[in-house]
Amino acid sequence: QLQLVESGGGLVQPGGSLKLSCVVSGFASDDYAIGWFRQAPGKDREAVSCIGRGGVSTYYANHAKGRFTVLKDRRTLYLDMNSLQPEDTATYYCAADEMNLGPTDEYSYWGQGTQVTVPV
Repeated sequence: QLQLVESGGGLVQPGGSLKLSCVVSGFASDDYAIGWFRQAPGKDREAVSCIGRGGVSTYYANHAKGRFTVLKDRRTLYLDMNSLQPEDTATYYCAADEMNLGPTDEYSYWGQGTQVTVPV
């Protein structure tokens, strides 16, 4: 059974850092598209960073560029987040799919999410 499990969220002061992890299990191989998304209260879910199959392409949303770094190590996806601000407060989700879907929310498989809170 395919499963994605996120961890690493928490409460951090403005300007602080967090590292999120997503462990993937159940895919037949290590070659799949995967990404981080987030959803703040009252807002639509949005892409943060995505890696295409084979790791040939990496996408960062404008709000993530220069502050966040994504890394895939076999079956674990990481998101290293620096200079966090209150507007980064959201539930962060990991998603995966056999197809390259880029920064869309059409991925077939999703984790349960991990909460990141940056107080004002």
